Amino acid sequence: MNVTHLECALCGTAYEARRLHNLCTECGRPLLVRYDLDTAARTLTRESLKGRRADLWRYAEVLPVEREENIVSLGEGWTPLLRAERLGARLGLPNLYVKDESQNPTQSFKARGMTAAVSMAKELGVKKLAVPSAGNAAGALAAYAARAGLEAHIFMPKDTPRANVVECEQTGAHVTLMEGLITDCGAEVGRRKEAEGWFDVSTLKEPYRVEGKKTLGYELAEQFEWELPDVCVYPTGGGTGLVGMWKAFAEMEALGWIGSKRPRMVSVQSEGCAPIVRAFEEGKRFADEFENAATVASGLRVPKAVGDFLILDALRASNGAAVAVSDEELLAAVGEIGAAEGLFVAPEGAACLPALRKLIERGEVKRDERVVLFNTGAGVKYLESFGGGSG
Repeated sequence: MNVTHLECALCGTAYEARRLHNLCTECGRPLLVRYDLDTAARTLTRESLKGRRADLWRYAEVLPVEREENIVSLGEGWTPLLRAERLGARLGLPNLYVKDESQNPTQSFKARGMTAAVSMAKELGVKKLAVPSAGNAAGALAAYAARAGLEAHIFMPKDTPRANVVECEQTGAHVTLMEGLITDCGAEVGRRKEAEGWFDVSTLKEPYRVEGKKTLGYELAEQFEWELPDVCVYPTGGGTGLVGMWKAFAEMEALGWIGSKRPRMVSVQSEGCAPIVRAFEEGKRFADEFENAATVASGLRVPKAVGDFLILDALRASNGAAVAVSDEELLAAVGEIGAAEGLFVAPEGAACLPALRKLIERGEVKRDERVVLFNTGAGVKYLESFGGGSG
């Protein structure tokens, strides 16, 4: 609607907006959508939001779809921001919140990115979409592609949670299970996409999934009445949500909705796959591939993120942190969060709790600060991760 161009996040090369693009052809890095925010601000105001639809398309002026009939929606976004009083009391944090993304369609935050990516694919005439996925992105693509009448070709590691595989099969996708990791699946998409006529919607390898994910930042500001929290604790695989929120904060400041204050952004990973944590601790802008990546939290098993520098830039610019936790810690946290707050969270979201404990112990989070943990999906999709119950 108000898109001016696409821009490489690293080298700044500009690209025409109304055409299909993957990565920058100059440097191989992600492209970001840029808007005429002055024009957007004429109709998109804080006051105008009060009567709008209760999904992420309420922010249409800063989303890339030009014609409303091309929006492919299942009602995603505008998820609850829940005050975690019992959990907060246990931690000594009276202002602790959970942004519960499990209440999206397909039960994860991946719905945000895929509604935007699939809508733009439809608008630009794409017929076949392909994605490598560790689980929830696959389910989201399958659902939104089905809703749009497009083909979905999905490549997942063989040990992907069974719920994700069934979900894709039952929503009409073409599913291939592979030996190896999500990076191996991505390589297979890369090898075959031209011959098969697929458009690759991998994390940050097309410009629009980040646009859907950035609405997390808009919602956070709106739900907190335009005062951002002090700390955002975010489980990080590909990192699109963190990158998107950081972009949203800049856009909202340009729109005049917020000031220059930003939350401290915290990236949480598993000790078995922690490329961002390692690069952050070593002072690097780019993260080396994490060898022999292994974690029960399949969404965190991303050994090499194409947007690594965007994640690390946001962590450092916000005076944030990167924290690794063990699989034992994050699995225990699923039960702790569930018992305290009634939320059966995904292992990735649960990882935020032990990470927050470490930050408190290190004195990096203060008692009076407002802290948001991001639960990125539903625990019910990871039943293999938990011991068998009584029969």
